[in-house]
Amino acid sequence: MNGWLWAATALAAALVPLLAVAALSEPLAGLVAVELAGIDAALALLLLAEGTKSQSFSSLALVLAATSFAGSIAFVRFLAQLAPRSGRR
Repeated sequence: MNGWLWAATALAAALVPLLAVAALSEPLAGLVAVELAGIDAALALLLLAEGTKSQSFSSLALVLAATSFAGSIAFVRFLAQLAPRSGRR
C-alpha cells in the first residue's frame, strides 16, 4: 500500500460520521452532511485512482461529483415545496 491508498482509506473512514449525521438529524443538517459526504467520496475515489493507477476510478469520481451536486439541488427544491409557506394564501 502506498500513501495515496492510505489517504483514500482515511477519507472513506470519514464517511461514517457524515452518514450518521445525515441519517439521524433534521433534513437541512442532513443535507449538509450528504453534501460533505459526496465531496469526501469523490476525493476518496480520486485518491484511489491515483494509488492504483486506474483511470476508471477518476471517471467515477467525476460522475459522482456532478450527480451529488445535482441531487442536492433537487432535494433542496423538494424541501422548499414541503415547507409551510408563511404569509401567502
